[in-house]
Amino acid sequence: MRAWRTHALGEPSDVLALEEVDEPAVRDGHVLIDVEATALNFPDVLLLRGQYQEKPPLPFTPGLEAAGRRVDTGEAVIALAGLPDGGLAERISVHESSVLPVPVSLTAAEAAALPITYHTGHFALHHRASLQAGETLLVHAGAGGVGSAAIQLGKAAGARVIATAGGPAKVKTCLDLGADVAVDYSSEDFVAAVKDETGGDGADVIYDPVGGDVFDKSRKCIAYNGRLLVIGFTSGRFPDAPANHVLIKNYAVVGVHWGLSRREEPHLLREIHAALVELADAGAVKPLIGQEVPFDGDVPAALEALASRATVGKIVVTRSLD
Repeated sequence: MRAWRTHALGEPSDVLALEEVDEPAVRDGHVLIDVEATALNFPDVLLLRGQYQEKPPLPFTPGLEAAGRRVDTGEAVIALAGLPDGGLAERISVHESSVLPVPVSLTAAEAAALPITYHTGHFALHHRASLQAGETLLVHAGAGGVGSAAIQLGKAAGARVIATAGGPAKVKTCLDLGADVAVDYSSEDFVAAVKDETGGDGADVIYDPVGGDVFDKSRKCIAYNGRLLVIGFTSGRFPDAPANHVLIKNYAVVGVHWGLSRREEPHLLREIHAALVELADAGAVKPLIGQEVPFDGDVPAALEALASRATVGKIVVTRSLD
């Protein structure tokens, strides 16, 4: 079978190649899955660079979430792939505990794009921030995979959603996803926009996958008793949160590490997924697929486009099982 694999650390186009590899072994407690779709995520790029908090041994195959069919039953499933044998392969072996049902309303590509961004968003908004109906939620990078999920989940929770995005096309994407207000950060000051939209109060919850300057500015438009969710650092800079500012403005900086929480509280995986299946089948959430790339296409270039923040929604690598 074939898999995308790296033998060294670096940029995707320099180190990732499609190779012939051995079929995965059948181990106790695991199931074999024929992969139909694998969603790409920013952590895949960080893994290839050696910059992620987890560092699998070389060589390894990236790809943290996939959808396909169980070899033993033919059932359509979602799989959270384990490294070093990730989801960018024709067939993967996954522990039973990491196999999830597919919402009937979603395609294979949409199903593959559901776990990481939507599980993270649901965990962040409901378990870490306790988002309440009627509160104002500010979502940064709203047209991306992470942000688009947060917009939909925020609206499903009854929040008023303000989104930021770069450029008119991405602003329109945020509005199409359901955001009440979308701000073009490339030409507008989102701090002033948020204060204007909230009568000076600021956002109750801020969803920040960007970090860097975006985090620094977000501290200027957070409400009393607000919660600033640290989702990631696609800007490349880890910001600081001055303790005196946190105290004076009476807000919380809240870390969101979904992978760690899955290990510490394993029951959350199926609880959150059940809630997402219900939302998906009710039409409240639907992953935004910006691009589908064939399995034997230019997957490294797709990962580099993702890293440059030039994409809209999720990029999914697909292959036909027929």
